[in-house]
Amino acid sequence: MISVTEWQKIGVGTTGFGIFFILFGVFLYFDSVLLAFGNRHKLKGTSFFLGGVVIVLLRWPLLGMFLETYGFFSLFKGFFPVAFGFLGNAFDIPFLSALFRRLQGTNSMV
Repeated sequence: MISVTEWQKIGVGTTGFGIFFILFGVFLYFDSVLLAFGNRHKLKGTSFFLGGVVIVLLRWPLLGMFLETYGFFSLFKGFFPVAFGFLGNAFDIPFLSALFRRLQGTNSMV
C-alpha cells in the first residue's frame, strides 16, 4: 500500500476544491440567462475591444490599440461620470476637484 502524507492529503483536497470551483465558474459563465442579462447593449464595445486584441495578435499593434481604446471607452462610458464624481469629492485639490466635477456632468449613477 502507498503511504500518503498529510501534505499530500491537503494538496489533493485543495486541488479538488480548485477543480470544483473552476467547473462551477465555467457553468455559470455559459448560463444563457446570465449571458443575456447584461451584455446585449454592450455588444458594440465588446466586439471592438476583442477585435482590437485579434488585430494586435495579427501584428497590427497601432490599429489594434486604437480599436481596443474605442471599445474600452464604449464599454465603460456609463461608469466614467461616477468615477469622476468620486475623484472630485475624494481629493480636495482645487484645480483637480473642479476638473473632475466638470467631467462628471449630469449622468451620475449615484
